[in-house]
Amino acid sequence: MLLAAYAAQRSFAWAGIVYFSSLPLATLLIAAGIFLAAWGRSTFAAAGTEIIPASTTNKKLVTNGPFRFTRNPMYLGVSTLSLGIAFYTGTLPFFAVPVLLFVLCNFVFIPFEEAKMQRQFSGQYTEYLRRVRRWI
Repeated sequence: MLLAAYAAQRSFAWAGIVYFSSLPLATLLIAAGIFLAAWGRSTFAAAGTEIIPASTTNKKLVTNGPFRFTRNPMYLGVSTLSLGIAFYTGTLPFFAVPVLLFVLCNFVFIPFEEAKMQRQFSGQYTEYLRRVRRWI
């Protein structure tokens, strides 16, 4: 999506107009996004379970680390990172990326993963759903 945004920005005159750019905000969001995604990944690794949602070998339901605050820290991290890149460039095509990424994650990837986790971990996952929000 970022490559498509870059191509659109370079291809259309209106797409290269800077609407709002903030280096401090961009830096904060990019750093926070990388940190959150990496924290989620390392928490999975420490638990010894798979990161691939469709894996049939997920060994346990991970509810510690960033998963105490959000059920999807890696998606939240990547979305935050892409928002930071949008604030760095300040152009419309790049601001479309976090919106499209959120829609894709929220309505395609996450429902698939949640259904799988519900089948695999049943009551334990239902309790987790009650305690922790999908995003923040």
